[in-house]
Amino acid sequence: MTPRVETERLILRERRLEDFPEFAAIWGDPKVARFTTVNPLSEEDAWTKFARMQGWWSLCGYGFWLVEEKATRAVIGEVGMADFKRAITPSLEGMPEYGWVIASGAQGKGYASEALGAALSWGAEKFPGQTSCCIIDPANAPSIRVAEKHGFKRAATSSYKGADIAIFHRPPD
Repeated sequence: MTPRVETERLILRERRLEDFPEFAAIWGDPKVARFTTVNPLSEEDAWTKFARMQGWWSLCGYGFWLVEEKATRAVIGEVGMADFKRAITPSLEGMPEYGWVIASGAQGKGYASEALGAALSWGAEKFPGQTSCCIIDPANAPSIRVAEKHGFKRAATSSYKGADIAIFHRPPD
């Protein structure tokens, strides 16, 4: 079961079938894909991602939430942590990997930072004493600023699926 987490402006919550069109629109946006999947996701690929992310909660007891803006009730992104079992060097094994995506129309309003802060607070109880990580396209300056604001420090640069990525670590609270 996905826990509900609230902040001043956001609700982090489970996915519902009726959320899929908004989710697919976010992942189908070239502005979002630029630093994440490179190419916008098709409806089929967005559906696979949508279902997979919900499955983390039942399998692992953690995962990614949808991010809902309280004022509009719109789904504006997702945030959370997972173990993607990435084939990457240096290894991310044993560290919860955090990630966040905000719809292009909702960017620049501090939502990513607010959502990540809430996810990290929740994760501190789930993963006490563990270092966490995230990977970010080195050209994604706004996302790097969000990570650094929350204590992530660049640990390495690596190649992942043919692209350069920056690996960030965050020591335990």
